[in-house]
Amino acid sequence: MARVTLKQIADTVGLSTFAVSRALAGKDGVSPATRRLVSGAAERLGYARARVAAGPREIAVVFHDLDPVNDELSIQIQSGVQREAQRLGRPVRLLWSHRGEDVLAAARASEGLLLAGPHPRATIEALRAAEVPVVRLGWVDPLEAVDQVVGTDHEAGQAVAQHLIDLGHREIAFVQGTPGYRGRMERFYGAREVAERWPGVTLHPLAFDEPAGFGAAFAAMRTGGIPPTACFCAHDGLALTVVSHLLSLGLRIPEDISVVGFGDFAAATQISPALTTVRVEGTEIGAVGLRLLVERIDAGDGGPARRVQIVSRLVARQSSGPCPVVALSVGGQPRERA
Repeated sequence: MARVTLKQIADTVGLSTFAVSRALAGKDGVSPATRRLVSGAAERLGYARARVAAGPREIAVVFHDLDPVNDELSIQIQSGVQREAQRLGRPVRLLWSHRGEDVLAAARASEGLLLAGPHPRATIEALRAAEVPVVRLGWVDPLEAVDQVVGTDHEAGQAVAQHLIDLGHREIAFVQGTPGYRGRMERFYGAREVAERWPGVTLHPLAFDEPAGFGAAFAAMRTGGIPPTACFCAHDGLALTVVSHLLSLGLRIPEDISVVGFGDFAAATQISPALTTVRVEGTEIGAVGLRLLVERIDAGDGGPARRVQIVSRLVARQSSGPCPVVALSVGGQPRERA
């Protein structure tokens, strides 16, 4: 039987022999769709190298490098990705960058891409045009046609609000910090949904420029006649700032005011009192993201995009407690709560 040549494969798929050669060799500059087309044709024609060359290639994992709030979450995600990659026998390559050209180059040199963090829309459009399988570990635009694995921010906000309401709190400050972050707003929306179902409960958004703006914003809230008995902070870093400032005012936590964070990062158990917070399952997000990407690569199809949520967990510690019988008035003196 005559040996199948690269030209025969090229004629079958309508490509140049150069493109076919690069596809079968696993080299850069060939989209995953083209690579699958060439490998399939080579296998049908009985090309001897087809099965060897079609083995698993590297998967790129790109983290946004200008997102310091989520550094610990990124480490957890990385751990999950590497654990799952070892289990599946898939090679992975890690990259930290916010530059679209870096992300696109990593995607083109890989079999698929895991993308973590707030990468701009232009980068996402470029990846779509390159026909590279992508799974995003973070927020996406409404109905964006890309696979996504994310935590349960909205539900977490609901759980925190219910936790504080069950403790008797009726005036709750949502310490948002810098506005505009999607995850923070989802937590606020979830908490607000629960608060609105309870007569007499009010959730007050508290936005300010980080890191030094909380003190002034909190003072303005109190001067405006709002003495919150609990603070739900958009992330643990903010919660540390809030705890430090409240203690400097002579307030006791949780006897005078409760504080809840989000993330359950290392510092949550290194402060006193230990922080009530929401644990984001970053390791599982990474593992499921890689698994979903491998399924998409192996299937070789462009089916509907999928959304996967990894459920977070409320961890109650010493920083949240029952609502005090009295609350601080505008002038700083105790007054009876209604």
